[in-house]
Amino acid sequence: MDLAQVIADEIRADGPIPFRRFMELALYHPRLGYYAGKRDPFGTSGDFYTNAQLQPVFGRLLAQQIERWRQELGCPEDFSVLEVGPGRGEIGTQVRESIPGIDWIGVEHGDPWPERPLTGVVVCNEFFDALPVDSVERTSDGWLLRGVALRGGRFCWQTLGPARADDAWPGIDPGSRIESCDGQVAALRRISDTLRRGWILVIDYGYSRTEIERAGRFPDGSLMGYCRHRADPDVLLEPGRRDITAHVNFSALEDAAKEAGLEVTPVTSQQAYLLSLGEPDSFARALAAESDREAVRFRMQLKTLIFGLGETFRVLVLRRR
Repeated sequence: MDLAQVIADEIRADGPIPFRRFMELALYHPRLGYYAGKRDPFGTSGDFYTNAQLQPVFGRLLAQQIERWRQELGCPEDFSVLEVGPGRGEIGTQVRESIPGIDWIGVEHGDPWPERPLTGVVVCNEFFDALPVDSVERTSDGWLLRGVALRGGRFCWQTLGPARADDAWPGIDPGSRIESCDGQVAALRRISDTLRRGWILVIDYGYSRTEIERAGRFPDGSLMGYCRHRADPDVLLEPGRRDITAHVNFSALEDAAKEAGLEVTPVTSQQAYLLSLGEPDSFARALAAESDREAVRFRMQLKTLIFGLGETFRVLVLRRR
């Protein structure tokens, strides 16, 4: 049985389901979900690239930042780094090579969290965009929740009824759609509760409330499917075989961080952030190579991080003193 059949059976038994449920099954079903599959979704032979695949340069740059933060805290013995959603673990591997002996903890979807609050850094690289979300539509009479139904044996969108407005949602024009951000906010609160002292580093693609309300970005929502390095707005196709993402509401994360008592550094581009990390030594440590061929490869990685992904991804730094 494939995942489409599992979801179809659930709809036949219980009726149309919220999109959040569809996305959760599509990505995280324990046997048939996209991230539970045997095929590696990352890299050239996968469906997409992430910062984590651009090693060692990305990991070396993050290691420089983590080491500065550790020194700022006075190098406490209990300093740890928690990575939420580590994937193949490339970032952790590189940071451990750059900072021997560092305590690195990786927590994937469904894994138990550390039992005690930690002192150090929580890394969230492309974590929030993969959290299940609801799709909502603004009408002249209020908000409607969109769900997934079956029609002619195919998955299709169907309105499920009124949705209770959330102050964190951007104000959009009637007829426009957006994704809920309550799952993203809840995840940030959980991460905040895990941190006794230190920093939370969020790297992802997303938007601010202003971009939605004033610039009209994503009038149909930001949901997108990915397969073989191609983006497809039809996120109901082939559940379990395609990645599904939603842009991150950074304004909602900032608001939640302030409510949790965290210090908020304004969101910046990945480009600006990585340039600031490499500026002190002109990227010497990040680009250190043992051969000319390796040096060229590392420079290409840096170029992609800064001028490719760097113009798309954003960085949010939060601190608990």
